[in-house]
Amino acid sequence: MGIILDQSFKNMVVTYIGFAIGAINVLILYPHFFEPKYYGLITYLLSASTLVWPIMGFGVHNTIIKFYTSYKSEEDKNALLTLAILLPLGVGVVIGIISYIFQQQILNYFDSNTLVRPYVWLILIIAIAVAYFEVFFAWSKLKLKSVFGNFMKEVFHRLCVTIFLILFYYDMIDVSLFIYLLTGVYVVRTLIIKLYAFWLLPPKIRFQLPQNKIQVFKYSFLILIAGSIATALLDLDKVMIEHYLPIEKVSVYGIAVYIASVIAVPSRAMHQITLPITAQYLNHKEFDKLKDLYQKSSINLLVVSGLIFLLIVTNVQDLYALIPAEYQIEFSIIVLLSLNKLYDNLLGNSNSILFNSDYYQMVLFSGIIIVILAILLNISLIPLYGIYGAAVATFIAFALYNTIKLGIVYWKFKMQPITLGTFKILGFVAVLGAVFYLIPFKINPLIDILLRSSILGLIYLAGTYYFKFSTDINQLIKKILNR
Repeated sequence: MGIILDQSFKNMVVTYIGFAIGAINVLILYPHFFEPKYYGLITYLLSASTLVWPIMGFGVHNTIIKFYTSYKSEEDKNALLTLAILLPLGVGVVIGIISYIFQQQILNYFDSNTLVRPYVWLILIIAIAVAYFEVFFAWSKLKLKSVFGNFMKEVFHRLCVTIFLILFYYDMIDVSLFIYLLTGVYVVRTLIIKLYAFWLLPPKIRFQLPQNKIQVFKYSFLILIAGSIATALLDLDKVMIEHYLPIEKVSVYGIAVYIASVIAVPSRAMHQITLPITAQYLNHKEFDKLKDLYQKSSINLLVVSGLIFLLIVTNVQDLYALIPAEYQIEFSIIVLLSLNKLYDNLLGNSNSILFNSDYYQMVLFSGIIIVILAILLNISLIPLYGIYGAAVATFIAFALYNTIKLGIVYWKFKMQPITLGTFKILGFVAVLGAVFYLIPFKINPLIDILLRSSILGLIYLAGTYYFKFSTDINQLIKKILNR
């Protein structure tokens, strides 16, 4: 776990810097500088592009990681990387042509929301930029270099948004220019990661398909479906809220989603480095190492995400006291969304195992059913219960999908991440959560957050060390204390 912990720790630090900047944007600057309808517009455009980009990328960002280390010849490796460059471009051209032919029908969909119509075409630009960013980020991971790419993914665009928000506040730009500048950031970010990836692993263009081309295309297509499923589960609720409710509600719900998404940071950070290593273990059939990585990644992620979960649910009421009244939301929505993210961390590197194995088709079939269920749940619950209905629909869909993935890994590999330590951590989190949620801190919202978080953090770290939930984290704590 040495290189994994090292890269994961660096990635987590970078990701949290990005989330800290994002928190300033999402919780302070956007709500205070933008009217809810304009904030909702920006949230919708980004969510819609997130739904589209997996189609543009056609799964090649996962494909190159899965197959690159399995090739023996440089010719096949170069052919695969050439395909990764050209395939998203071809898909993007096709989608662009289709969008142009049916542009009137697309615009008619937004008749009830004229605010979105002038910017619909930006969804495609952001989508193709994100698709190529993921391709070149995966390219850099082939050299086990993920920290700079993670910086570009998590920090760069958020820092640019902060600058744009300040310019907007001082009337140096208007809403329209802000949106175009935001789109430009995604394009520039992609160009930078492209240069970095080519510096690490210079491309050698080879206009020839790899020998196992059928397997490569089949895998790419199935990963396309998998990516669409994942992004649909993440952003479907926000897109459907725009359809059934005023666009202002998208921004209200978007803030809650962002708060909960902080819990996903450890998993995202570790995933950047466990993905290529998991692929290597599977390609070389090193199943003992894979099982060890699976269980350790689950325990380590659950320990870290458990603390973040506690900090969120015990401080959320004070946090919302700092946000304008029009953005307030029910506490139960935050809890439901946060539990989803906590469950994601418990999975460890199961996603890497499944999508680099021969059993990803089973996950995709299950995912399609879950997305259909999520759509039906959103259609049923949003008109009845508003954004609370969207949170319930998302919670049910994610809980079922994660449970299915755990079941498939256990069925096919005879391994699972849950141990006695898992239940000890969950019990510890539950007890601390109940205690600190009930303890009143009535000084000042900001002071209350700092005071409660400090006390809770110290008790949690002490308990983690004393009960020895994770040998890796205990070693890390010892290393820090001995400096």
